[in-house]
Amino acid sequence: MTLTEPDRKTVMAAPAVPHRAYGEVTTRQEVPMSAQPEEAPAPPAPAAAAQLLAQLRADRRADTWVPAFERDWAKALDDSRHTYSLTPLHDVVRAWQLRVAAAPAVDAYMDSGRDESGFVDLDDVLGARR
Repeated sequence: MTLTEPDRKTVMAAPAVPHRAYGEVTTRQEVPMSAQPEEAPAPPAPAAAAQLLAQLRADRRADTWVPAFERDWAKALDDSRHTYSLTPLHDVVRAWQLRVAAAPAVDAYMDSGRDESGFVDLDDVLGARR
């Protein structure tokens, strides 16, 4: 039986290649892997740090939170300069955004009057960490 030109193209559309893991032949085309995760978080907006700092200054915890944020930001800025990456700065902004978002839940828990005096410190159970 001889194949006409259109029939040859149909038959040879997917070349058979050896499957790398098992050494068998497959006609499945492999999808190249990406270096980025599929659901990488979007970086914060360029003004997010300034907006977050203004929000922290307006909070009742400003006495402790503002110096802590500025310390974290300074370290992330130094790390960013050494690694030529904005990731440390984005991580600081995300972490502080989560802290601010969780603050009302923490306040509600603390205001609920739950007695935590019966709990044992983990260091007492496990001993001093080395």
